[in-house]
Amino acid sequence: DAGELEAKVRDVVGLYLNPPTNAIVLCVDEKSQIQALNRTAPILPVRPGLPEKATHDYKRNGTTTLFAALEIATGRVVDECYDRHGKAEFGAFLRKVAKAYPRRQLHVVVDNYHTHKHAEIQAWLAKNPRIILHFTPTSGSWLNLVEVFFGIITRQAIRRGSFDNVPQLVTAIRAFITGWNDRCHPFTWTKTADEILPHTSKRDSDARH
Repeated sequence: DAGELEAKVRDVVGLYLNPPTNAIVLCVDEKSQIQALNRTAPILPVRPGLPEKATHDYKRNGTTTLFAALEIATGRVVDECYDRHGKAEFGAFLRKVAKAYPRRQLHVVVDNYHTHKHAEIQAWLAKNPRIILHFTPTSGSWLNLVEVFFGIITRQAIRRGSFDNVPQLVTAIRAFITGWNDRCHPFTWTKTADEILPHTSKRDSDARH
């Protein structure tokens, strides 16, 4: 529905451009099925006089799901890794985020993943009215600024690493985020809703076909 899409875009972009006074705006999502890949393949000599060649083989050693909450005013990230990414894990992560920001009103941007709208999550939110969820439009998860952070950690930490097991992968993720939080900076949104709505409508249309 075009009206619903526009309303969601204006809601999310409005939070970025004009955050509510004395409230914190967070972008939350999960990056699922991050693989612990052992990339330590041997270097194979081809023949004398030619450069050595690395194989592209790797061993899969399990997966983890990274949940992250990006505070747009500072760039700070609250994180947790779970084995799964269902409603229980999302609920647990929301509780962790709430604890990280006590006694503050939190406006939380999330996508339309079904666990984010589950009845148990809605019941918890009803008991914790200081936490308000704002949903990106269908096929509009790119509006969630935490996706930018996921791209950065993927390029700089996950793809470059070699991991024998999931605990090694989780340790590397946490080490990266600790360093990130030491040097973090605000995430600044510059486009108005009117500027991005035509592109959003096109992406949404493309996604349905």
